Amino acid sequence: MLRRIISTRAVCEGAMNREAGQTGERGPLLAASMSGCGLVLTISGSLDSRTTGQVWQPALEALRRAQPRQLTIDASRLTYCDGAGAALLLELGRRQSSHRGQYEICSLDPAFRALLDLYSRSSGESPQPKASQGSFLEQIGRFGVLLWNDVTKLIAFVGELSVALARAALRPRIVRWKDAWLTAELAGVNALPIVALLGFLLGLIMAFQSAIPLHQFGADMFVANLIGLSMLRELGPLLTAIILAGRSGSAFAAELGTMKVSEEIDALTTMGLEPVTFLVVPRVIAAVAMTPLLSVFASLLGLVGGAVVMLSLGFPLVTYLIQLQSAVTAGDMVGGLAKSVVFGIVVAAIGSLRGLQTKSGASAVGDSATRAVVSGLVLITVVDGIFAVVFYSLGL
Repeated sequence: MLRRIISTRAVCEGAMNREAGQTGERGPLLAASMSGCGLVLTISGSLDSRTTGQVWQPALEALRRAQPRQLTIDASRLTYCDGAGAALLLELGRRQSSHRGQYEICSLDPAFRALLDLYSRSSGESPQPKASQGSFLEQIGRFGVLLWNDVTKLIAFVGELSVALARAALRPRIVRWKDAWLTAELAGVNALPIVALLGFLLGLIMAFQSAIPLHQFGADMFVANLIGLSMLRELGPLLTAIILAGRSGSAFAAELGTMKVSEEIDALTTMGLEPVTFLVVPRVIAAVAMTPLLSVFASLLGLVGGAVVMLSLGFPLVTYLIQLQSAVTAGDMVGGLAKSVVFGIVVAAIGSLRGLQTKSGASAVGDSATRAVVSGLVLITVVDGIFAVVFYSLGL
């Protein structure tokens, strides 16, 4: 068998020399030899998109015939390697691993090693066959375990974020204020047009929908009460939070997820910088500052939409304003702002958490963004329900 393996070198060199004679270039050389229970493949020359095919089949054939326990690739004479050459080295390693053998590349240039590491990480992203779902009880149990793990991680993250915010309050210099201002512009100022538009349309639609049933009882004037209370206490903050969850929360998750995939977050940890303090705190501060302002704009534009409907129904603007002032108090505005502050923390925190939980692979970034939006909407609904119970208990 050893003679047959060594003879592969002559076959490879003959084929490559013939092609080199036709193209005027010298291709790579492959030498196979046995060392104890191991196979040594020595590759010389250049492995690029033109020449890798010359040694691909001979190398795989030598590995198939020998079936060694240890495969060693001597790359000390390798002068060039691109993606095609890296694919050959990875394929040899994959086939050796499939037979539960050992695999080693010796004397590989650091530049080629970096390229090989890059392709080896990408090759691990191939989708795995979907496992059996099991019975209905098994699915419930699996979902319960995943939910419990997610809740525990969320609680731990809340504690870590609280400590980071307290440290930032005591030492404001540790906060990256430039990033906070930039995030406030991207997540707040740039979101103002869509928030204002949807707030105006929501107030307009609610006024039109409520005017018809209230007109049957001669209570058209109470449309102003409905629009004022619903926009200031509930729909204004809730609409703003939903928009930010889909717009900014997903952006936070995608940005931090890309940093996690490219190992930038690991580099920060290696340098002694805490990712939560360095990356999450500026985003939370920006969201807390911008969400109440956007909520105010959404509520005001909703009131403007209601005014347009009241004017179309024949009511003077002053009548609408007087009725609005009699129905709405400062406490309604304060309650809506309190909701907005908590919603801003929820959106920024859950988006950042999903970004930090991103796994390897480009597809994981999209998964993190999706999870950030879904988790943000669920938590916003839960928090809004808690506020409703608290306000009802306090008689507000």
